[in-house]
Amino acid sequence: MSSFAILRLVRQSAQLLLVLGGIIEFVGCAVGPKYKTPTAPTPPAYREVGNWKTAQPNDQNLGGNWWEIFQDPYLNDLEQQIYVSNQNLKAAVAQYQQARAALRYVRADYYPTITASPTATREKYSANRPVSVGRGLTFNDFVFPVNLSYQTNVWGRVSHNVEAYRDQAQASAADLAVVNLTMHADLAVDYFAARALDAEEKLLKDTVVQYEQALQLNVDRYEGGLASEVDVEQARTVLETTRAQLVDVGVARAQYEHAVAVLIGKPPAEFTLPPLPLTAPPPSIPVGMPSELLERRPDIAAAERTVAAANAQIGLAKTAYYPLVNIVASGGFESGTITTLFQGPSAIWAVGASVAQTIFDAGRIRASNDQARAAYDSSVASYRQTVLTAFQQVEDNLAALRILEEEAGVQAKAVEAARRSLDLSNIRYEGGVTSYLEVITAQNAALSDEVTAVNILGRRMASAVLLIEALGGGWDRSSLPERPECCGKLVSQAGNP
Repeated sequence: MSSFAILRLVRQSAQLLLVLGGIIEFVGCAVGPKYKTPTAPTPPAYREVGNWKTAQPNDQNLGGNWWEIFQDPYLNDLEQQIYVSNQNLKAAVAQYQQARAALRYVRADYYPTITASPTATREKYSANRPVSVGRGLTFNDFVFPVNLSYQTNVWGRVSHNVEAYRDQAQASAADLAVVNLTMHADLAVDYFAARALDAEEKLLKDTVVQYEQALQLNVDRYEGGLASEVDVEQARTVLETTRAQLVDVGVARAQYEHAVAVLIGKPPAEFTLPPLPLTAPPPSIPVGMPSELLERRPDIAAAERTVAAANAQIGLAKTAYYPLVNIVASGGFESGTITTLFQGPSAIWAVGASVAQTIFDAGRIRASNDQARAAYDSSVASYRQTVLTAFQQVEDNLAALRILEEEAGVQAKAVEAARRSLDLSNIRYEGGVTSYLEVITAQNAALSDEVTAVNILGRRMASAVLLIEALGGGWDRSSLPERPECCGKLVSQAGNP
């Protein structure tokens, strides 16, 4: 008898084991509540979308690369580097892979565990042993046992556990999508903030040139006896103050450049963000209906999958009220000589089952069930809060874009008026009608209004990015893997470390 005998023995034992397990599982059906997605308050329409401009037909879907809606090639290049080098995203990928491995681990409980533990011993019995059989005997003992054990899925004990881990893996996949969206949004916000500072820096540089010319004009007038030294020093004060503002812009600009470098996985010393003043307003952004938000936000999907996992844990806790059924089988060969170990007469086998039922535990099982139900209630509340927060974020950024657009129009008129006032003040001063103090006042007002206009544009771009993030950035719930334990698509999309 060869190794084929071992395989046949193992196969027959496994078949018997599965048949017994199937019969027991058929008798004992799964226990626990059926899962239903929790309800959440969903308005029929966004309050702030009333006067929102309609998106163009080609903008109806943000798509995965939502940043392309800004039509900025440099931004597109930076965003693609997030997939490759961002360390936060790599950490999220590793956490998702960990959840997938945990799911594969518990799925193994659907199948028997097979172990082999061959031994070879030489023994000698005592010549003075109380039993005469074998007294003084010396012998060899070769054993090749194969053991099978199987915890049946009766009452859904295994399937509930697998279901919980599957839901947790899907929640981890959604968490990965959240990190992915957040990193891309952070990069876009920092990028546009740097570009807004570039625009402010350009404005201040142009203003410095104008103030240098104004100072020279006052110096010439002073030397010609047409102006006082006070006028010269006032012009010099305004010039140096503006130069200080120009230098100060570099602090925040450098910080945003460093933030972009870290987001794309580079040391700040090895990255330079070329100056590119911000000029264009944000594009139209498709908003959709509030009901769609529940399918578009990965954090909502993660919260919902967490609820599903908590529901499965209730079922798992409930199985503790019912008997635990284990089936065991063993087979193999035993012989005193190695040459006859795998022969037919050397075969050994055993099949059995055990049932364990808790009789008294001082309320431990009930406490475990109460704990599972409380965890479910907590996850439901967290899910509903996540939904409410999502609606708030959309409304906040819709309102910000609407109000900032109105403010930009008003501010543009203020800039125009300030420039006209400055021109008139310069004419009056050069004609000797007024003092240079009036010119300085007009200069300060014009510069302040122009800087405010630049800042409003930067805030509009940031609000546009945050609105896209609040809408889910083109993500869709269908992106969640149905079988996380065998699906690597999400990992490759997010950047495989």
